[in-house]
Parts: sequence; C-alpha cells; structure tokens
Amino acid sequence: MTSRINAKEAIELQKEMRKDVRIEPVRRPIRTIAGADVSLERFGDELYAGIIVLSYPDLKPVEHAVAKMKVEFPYIPGLLSFREIPGLIRCLEKLSAKPDLIIVDGQGIAHPRRLGIAAHLGIVSGVPTIGCAKSRLYGVFEAPKNVGDATPVTDPKTSELIGYALKSKARSNPLIISPGYKADVEDALSIVRETVRGYKLPEPTRKAHELVNRFRRGEIRE
Repeated sequence: MTSRINAKEAIELQKEMRKDVRIEPVRRPIRTIAGADVSLERFGDELYAGIIVLSYPDLKPVEHAVAKMKVEFPYIPGLLSFREIPGLIRCLEKLSAKPDLIIVDGQGIAHPRRLGIAAHLGIVSGVPTIGCAKSRLYGVFEAPKNVGDATPVTDPKTSELIGYALKSKARSNPLIISPGYKADVEDALSIVRETVRGYKLPEPTRKAHELVNRFRRGEIRE
C-alpha cells in the first residue's frame, strides 16, 4: 500500500492525513494497553514488527502478535511510518481484539507535519495512540533535570505545546512523549508516567522491544 508511493506523494499524504488527527482526552476506560515496536536495518528491506497487549493498570501480558515482511519504501527521516505501518497493521489484524490504547515506539504529533508513526497508526486503525520516542525529531524543550521531571516540547514556529520530554531514568536522555490519536498531551504524559516501572522505557514499549528482538532471534514465530 504505502510502499508504492514516492517521498513527495508521502509528504502530501501526511498533510492530508493531518486533518484526521484527533487530539482530545481519552474518552473510554483503559483496560488493555499495548506496546508497538518495529525493528529493521536503516537501509535494509526486512522488517520485524510486534505488538504486545497488557492488562491495565497491572501491566500483565494478555497476548501478542508479530509479523515479518519486506519493505520497499526508502529510509527517509520524517517518513518512517511509511516503512513501518504495514507491519504494525498486520500485527493488529492478528490480535483477538484491539487494545484500548497503544503506546508506539516513535513520534506522535511531535513531528514537522504532526504525523509521526503513532498518529499515522491511530488514524488507520481507529485505536487511541501515544508516541513515546527515544529521541527528538521535532520541537524544542529544556532538558528535564531529575527523574520524573517533564518539560514542555513546543513547536519552534508556533510555540504550540506538542508533547513533553520526560526524564524516566537517571543518566538517560529524556523520552519524547506526544499524543498520536484520540489522546491529548496531558493524557500522553500521565499514561506513560504510570507505565514506567524502573526502566527508561514504559513497560508496553519495553516489552514490545523485547518481543521483536526475540522474534528476530527466532525464539518465537508468527
């Protein structure tokens, strides 16, 4: 689907899809929360995707799905979702039920066109999403000093609040947290904070990362 378009067309599609991004408070109770992660070499064409569903708020594993596929869209910063979304959609299709919310290893609206992978996934799946990235793609912020501190991430052009930088662990760079779809900035920060359990990453994406690595090593199969 997305692999057959070029970079210019992808940018235009992001601009169109941005109109469908819904930044609003999470409206329904969260009973299941998922983590989503994708692994592939920067210039490779083999993708490993995984989604793990946890009960909420105790964060016990409920089910998971993995997928391996070839990708054709090139590595272009700001357009990574076009490489990774097909694998995550395949994972979602394998689950017995959609989770109430997904935390994605990547950006939400903290993106030049407000359409990081979390926003993209939310729009195409209809599931509320939050982006939790390990590094900044877009936005400005002052680095939080102490574990648990969060500082605003703002658009350098408009000064709009687009997320938070959260210091989740000592001697680690902050996480960049932003809503993706059917969540707002405060929800995103609150939910990620609630799911950080002593590691840098919140449990949903930490466990999704472990799942994908086990899949790559051949310890689990599709």
